[in-house]
Amino acid sequence: MTTVAPPRAGRRELVGLAVLALPTILVALDMSVLYLALPHIGASLHASDIQQLWITDIYGFVLAGLLVTMGNIGDRVGRKRLLLIGGAAFAVASVLAASSTTPEMLIATRALLGVAGATIMPSTMSLIHTMFADPKQHATAMAVWMGCFMGGSALGPVVGGAVLEYFWWGAAFLLGVPVMVLLLVLGPKWLPEHRNPRPARLDLPSVMLSLLAVLPAVYGLKELSRNGFGAVPVFAIVLGLGAGVTFVARQRRLTVPLLDLKLFHNRVFRAGLLLTTVAGITAGNTLFVSLYLQRVADLSTLATALWLLPGTLSMLVVIQLAPLLTRKVRAPLVIAGGLVVAALGFLILTQVDGSGGLPLMITGMVVQSIGIGPMGGLCAIMAMQAVRTEEAGSAAALAETAGEFGLAMGVAVLGVIGMAVVRTGGAPPQALASGLNVSSAICAGVVLAAAAFIVRLKG
Repeated sequence: MTTVAPPRAGRRELVGLAVLALPTILVALDMSVLYLALPHIGASLHASDIQQLWITDIYGFVLAGLLVTMGNIGDRVGRKRLLLIGGAAFAVASVLAASSTTPEMLIATRALLGVAGATIMPSTMSLIHTMFADPKQHATAMAVWMGCFMGGSALGPVVGGAVLEYFWWGAAFLLGVPVMVLLLVLGPKWLPEHRNPRPARLDLPSVMLSLLAVLPAVYGLKELSRNGFGAVPVFAIVLGLGAGVTFVARQRRLTVPLLDLKLFHNRVFRAGLLLTTVAGITAGNTLFVSLYLQRVADLSTLATALWLLPGTLSMLVVIQLAPLLTRKVRAPLVIAGGLVVAALGFLILTQVDGSGGLPLMITGMVVQSIGIGPMGGLCAIMAMQAVRTEEAGSAAALAETAGEFGLAMGVAVLGVIGMAVVRTGGAPPQALASGLNVSSAICAGVVLAAAAFIVRLKG
């Protein structure tokens, strides 16, 4: 039997990929762009400490909570249509956020930005799945997407610091307006449309249950990282887990569920989600790296963001190279080899002491980032190539939700354990170094366990 090769992407698809890169960078950048602006916002709007936390967090909470729902809606109404609607909403919400005159208004507009971001992220990933049918081209395009997402997250503090150097804090939000205008101008011409040919009614109880599963759980995990164990975060996590169990039970009963649980029957898809979660968990170690750079090395927030860039840039390069390596070596072996390198980087970080020296710290970060790169690039590729085109929206939403949960888990678990070490570690410099050492040792164990798991996967 003759096998027909999938069609290769041409100029239209490559331009379309560039169009999709714009909102991907922006949505990721908005997660971290306020790190430096928050003190200025607090002073300008007279925001309390609690209000400042919500200004920072509400965007990620809403985005994570709506990913599954928006991925499903994109499959039903059309991924390009949802992307363009989300882009327009993001531009409007950005202007409103920049114009905020009270903390409550800024919290509300940041929530609107989260809603818009949730429409954009799964739409961009699933459109790439539609546009690039050839597996090699698809892998390269997904690597570009992942590079844009991670690059946007890393550049957020740097961009925020640069904006504050010359403008007022609201300008950090206005950056999104021209980007989304470009999307609205170029998207209709260069992006294809795709939807589920047999759409069904959206199940609103499932939507509410998915929100109730994600929002309290992510909130509880973040609170654990900040304040340790307490009744409120534990209750929030239990509430989220209970809603999650109820959500799964409802999906099994529905003829046309919000989330097709048959996706999890695919072993490669499950492995891709697990690796995405692991990547998020290990990213939680950046919490202690940042604390060390600011409190032990005595760097400013902007200088800290700049010193983190070598590791991020190294990872971005490896993410682009990883798909090329899979043409000669099986993807699981490439990922496993990278995770061994990552473990070495984390072990280097366990040797950092309280003297404040940067060379060992940056070396460990760069080595760790190089090792994480193959997993960061290939896990999403594995997950997306394991599903049918009709399932791409839901699959993309699940992959992105897994990353959000992994990051929240990493910050919470590493934060609770690491800060417990800090509190009992003696003098502040050495205590923070000890917290970093323990957090890094845990990450080394996690990536080695992931390497042992993935190396056995066939594919």
